[in-house]
Amino acid sequence: MNNFDWTQLLNPEFYITLNIGGIQIGLYIVIFIVFAETGLFAGFFLPGDSLLFLAGIYSRDLVENLIVIESDFINVVLLAVLIAISGVVGNMVGYWFGAKSGYYLFKKEDTFWFKKKYLLQSKDFFEKYGGKAIIFARFLPIFRTFAPIVAGIVSMDKKKFMFFNILSSFLWSFILVFSGHYLYGFFLEYGIDLKEHIEYIVIIIVLISTIPVLFKLLKKNVHLK
Repeated sequence: MNNFDWTQLLNPEFYITLNIGGIQIGLYIVIFIVFAETGLFAGFFLPGDSLLFLAGIYSRDLVENLIVIESDFINVVLLAVLIAISGVVGNMVGYWFGAKSGYYLFKKEDTFWFKKKYLLQSKDFFEKYGGKAIIFARFLPIFRTFAPIVAGIVSMDKKKFMFFNILSSFLWSFILVFSGHYLYGFFLEYGIDLKEHIEYIVIIIVLISTIPVLFKLLKKNVHLK
């Protein structure tokens, strides 16, 4: 921490390997970030997808700070479950927040932490796909932050919301965590250590996750013209 650089905050690996006073707190940071990104509208800038993928690569290091498990598979499952639960709780908070302050949010002026255009784009996205938007949004930056808030604003049925909330969170968590873990093992067999190429992995994941959003926005602008 003595050589701390603010640019590290943009690197998911920084959170996963964070050590304070000799204590690894990466697991708790990952769980909090997932909650913040899905439950707090200010969390849209946090590294969601790449964080989960890298968490899969560092799964043993993360879980061993909580409990030592010999089975590699159970280790990864436990990590994915903890992250999924955090995502479920985050969405519940987002839904509650939207239900209680929807009118205020649409009237609120833009700030560094809040951009109304993201809320409006998520509302259009939600209206187009309905309940499925909760699942789709989980895999899309920005949208996964505002989708539960919009669901609360439009008073989506709570049981329906919880069904899609739980389903989407577990799909998101298990797909990304397991992908990170087993792709790491696969490439390691060929002498390629993905931990040495974290920067490229983050860039690739960011591109994959943001291209659909950029395409949608460009398509929308073309139609407006």
